[in-house]
Amino acid sequence: MALTSWKQFRFFDVSQVTLQDGDNSVALDPQQSSTRCVVAGTKNIFVGKPNGTVQLLDQSFKLARSWKAHDHGSVTHIKQIPETAYLLTLSEDLSQEPELRIWSLDQTEKRTGYPKCLCTLTVQNGRKNFPVTSFTVTGDLTQLAVGFGNGAVTVVRGDFIHERGTKQRTVFESEEPITGLEFREANATALYIATTSRILALAITGNKQGTPARTLDENGCDVGCMTLDPQSNEIVVARDDAIYAYGPRGRAASYAYEGAKKLIAVCNGYVLIVSPPNNNFARSSALRAFGGAQVNDILNTSSFTILNTDLKFIGHQESLSNQVSTLFGIWGEIYLLTVDGKLFRYHEKTFQQKLDILYQQNRYILAISMAQKYKVDPVQQNVIFRKYGDYSYQKGEYDTAMQQYLRAIDNTEPSQIIRKFLDHQRIRNLIEYLEELHEHHNATSDHTTLLLNCYAKLKDVDKLEEFIRQPGDLKFDLDTAILMCRQGGYYDQAAFLARRHNEHGLVVDILVENLKKYAEALAYIVRLEPKEAYPNFMKYGTVLLEHCSTEATQLFIDYFTGSFRPKKDAVIVQEAPVTQESGGFGTMATSAVQNLAALIPLPYMTMSTAQPPSSGSDQKQTVNQVVETTTEDDFVEYEVPKPRVAFSSFVDHPDQFVVFLEACIDSEGVKTEDKTDLYTTLFEMYLHKAGTTEADEKAEWERKAKSLIESKDVPIDTSNVLLLSDLEKFRDGTVLVSERQGLRFDVFRSYTAAQDTRGAIKALQKYGPEEPQLYPAALAYFTISPEVLEEAGTEVEAVLKKIDEDGLMAPLQVIQTLSTNAVATMGLVKKYLSSTVERERSEIAANRRLISSYRADTTQKLGEIDELATKPASFSATRCSACGTTLDLPTVHFLCKHSFHQRCLNIAEGQEPDDIECPFCSQQNQTVRQIRRAQEESAGRHELFANALDRSSDKFGTISEFFGRGVMGVQAASE
Repeated sequence: MALTSWKQFRFFDVSQVTLQDGDNSVALDPQQSSTRCVVAGTKNIFVGKPNGTVQLLDQSFKLARSWKAHDHGSVTHIKQIPETAYLLTLSEDLSQEPELRIWSLDQTEKRTGYPKCLCTLTVQNGRKNFPVTSFTVTGDLTQLAVGFGNGAVTVVRGDFIHERGTKQRTVFESEEPITGLEFREANATALYIATTSRILALAITGNKQGTPARTLDENGCDVGCMTLDPQSNEIVVARDDAIYAYGPRGRAASYAYEGAKKLIAVCNGYVLIVSPPNNNFARSSALRAFGGAQVNDILNTSSFTILNTDLKFIGHQESLSNQVSTLFGIWGEIYLLTVDGKLFRYHEKTFQQKLDILYQQNRYILAISMAQKYKVDPVQQNVIFRKYGDYSYQKGEYDTAMQQYLRAIDNTEPSQIIRKFLDHQRIRNLIEYLEELHEHHNATSDHTTLLLNCYAKLKDVDKLEEFIRQPGDLKFDLDTAILMCRQGGYYDQAAFLARRHNEHGLVVDILVENLKKYAEALAYIVRLEPKEAYPNFMKYGTVLLEHCSTEATQLFIDYFTGSFRPKKDAVIVQEAPVTQESGGFGTMATSAVQNLAALIPLPYMTMSTAQPPSSGSDQKQTVNQVVETTTEDDFVEYEVPKPRVAFSSFVDHPDQFVVFLEACIDSEGVKTEDKTDLYTTLFEMYLHKAGTTEADEKAEWERKAKSLIESKDVPIDTSNVLLLSDLEKFRDGTVLVSERQGLRFDVFRSYTAAQDTRGAIKALQKYGPEEPQLYPAALAYFTISPEVLEEAGTEVEAVLKKIDEDGLMAPLQVIQTLSTNAVATMGLVKKYLSSTVERERSEIAANRRLISSYRADTTQKLGEIDELATKPASFSATRCSACGTTLDLPTVHFLCKHSFHQRCLNIAEGQEPDDIECPFCSQQNQTVRQIRRAQEESAGRHELFANALDRSSDKFGTISEFFGRGVMGVQAASE
């Protein structure tokens, strides 16, 4: 990976260390002859001097200790064994071989007060005086290696602490100078050797000890460009083209980084690199020629870079105005010493400060990696995950955002995340989060319900099935879960949940409304208890009647007649040959129950274990036969509802309704008070069916309707029959009711209103003798139109004849009736008028004769009265009119020519003679007197005359009658 692609940050605060002047000050200027090397130990900084002195500086860079380490030469290399008090110093003098001494800093010489010297030895180089280019030692201080400029490497082994002897051996020689040495300590210790042209590994211990050095890379490095990474235990080499890491098997990693490298170090997990930025020699020469001293300053600048190779970012990078002499890390800080003696401290920012920088640049992945590398608190890591999730969510990278939210699930409010992904309908991401909530046992019932909803929306049937069928207590809201499954189209799962928790109403809803399995719904209902079955089949009665008319009708009949019994099923497994069965209702019903059993467990169903079919010559199949059973003991008493409540379910199903009504009427389980509704509704349905059919079928329905109302014990209200018959144009019903009520005129009127001439004639012939007023109405009807008149035929003459014979109408009234329209002609009434005129003439003649006779009789009577009043009467009777015997005195004679014995008259004592009347004529005389008295009384009651005149159709006849009664007479004046 090229270093140019690494992100650069300022994770370090740079400050120059102010070195105090005074007696305890120390000059760290490498250009001065007073300093040869500066090395960081465990707790102190060690400075090697040309005069063989070693100085120890404390954290404030004050001289804490100083002693004469070597008598000859200058101290060029210093190394402290980590976490120990052992210090190694190496002095060089080209006139002799290098001298190495081991010191114990926690022990002092009593005489001098210097640290105790544990061992002194001369490093051999074959008596060749070449400078030491590199120096390293093992952590247990049992081996050390020294590299020389002539390409030789000397390894010294022994007990350096107790001076029990050491052995030296030149283990490597080459023509290139040694530029770096590092021990890699593991199961076997290896010495990594760097020259200017190669990188090699030499086994120091182990079974490969003694073998020649193995070349790891054909490219070497400069002095100071090789170091050991204590964390990875790998060798890090800096070359002009890149930075390389080497392990026991060769190159492990590389990072492209162009430019010359001067120094490399590893401190606190960072790789520190110092390199001059201007490495083009030709360009440098031209600049020197052109610019002089200022160009020299530019060319002397160095570039200091702090890399994190694990996380692949640049923690700090800057240019320095002077060349760098030394890099070292101590006290948790990084220090850089320039050749002009300036010391710079690089203080790493706190983790939170680095996070703030990364947040500003949206470098959340790097922040997460840093947190994991530094093993920060999980709560703080979750904060980073959540921030990264929020950032990804804002960018629309929902998958990435969800992954981060999942990592921070323990410290995040679930509702915040759920709300985000619900708004954007990222259902799959939401499922991940909800599943993880369940894995962490942080889910509530609402979360579970939401998860179930998401499964349904994504049609993930497998997960949905696994979730809803899991054993144990219910973890979600049942109604919401069923509603979600129905909305998602998972009706079988919704039905299973509803049945499992005895929500029978929901089961039927799903079967009818969603699955459209009407036969299965009906099969389920008939297996419920009466109280549970009733609301379900009443709710979907119309739908079930439409798709399963016969079975649904029977269910209604059973329930409303009190004979409903829940069915119980047993599945019998049997083997049967594979044959093509014919279809039919029985097959459909069995199939519906079997399908329902496969879908959800039926109430009261018991399953037997199916045996697999045996393989044989005869092809057979296993048949699950569902047997419906009911017993008397299974009857559950329930309150039978009124049949009327079921009427609305039979809308648009008249045939099934008729069957239901007839069955209820014939049943003994229906109460008597409910049969009025049943009979009335059945009569209405008969009429409805008659009105919607034709020919023979219509006649059959009308026959049933007529037969129903003709029965004497049918509790149908007359007004209902009359109303229904009128609405459905059923005249037989109207006629029957009218006949029962004596409304014969209404019957006739119903025919005339419908212009049923034949019916009107029939009614006239039937009711005319009892209702004479029908004839005038018939005459008016027959003449309303030519068609009716033609259809009536000779019946018009018969009506006129009847009217004429019975005097139902005056001739003038007949003429007025016939003259209301232009239908009747003179030819129609000619005969009637002729006979009428002739009869009237005969009556006039008869009346005249009668008048003459009355006048003659009156004259006679008046003459007789006059004679009786003025002339004596002679009596010649010889026998008594009462007893028939011969008259003897005393005898009583009456002017009526009747004679009686006095004893036969029974005359009371004291009775006046004028009060005695003829016994034979007294009754007739009394009648005459009463009639006269009545006439006299009525003559004064003029209201009777007025009422009679209003009611009379013959006004003149009425006036004549009352005129004869003396109404018009003048009373004699009282004397």
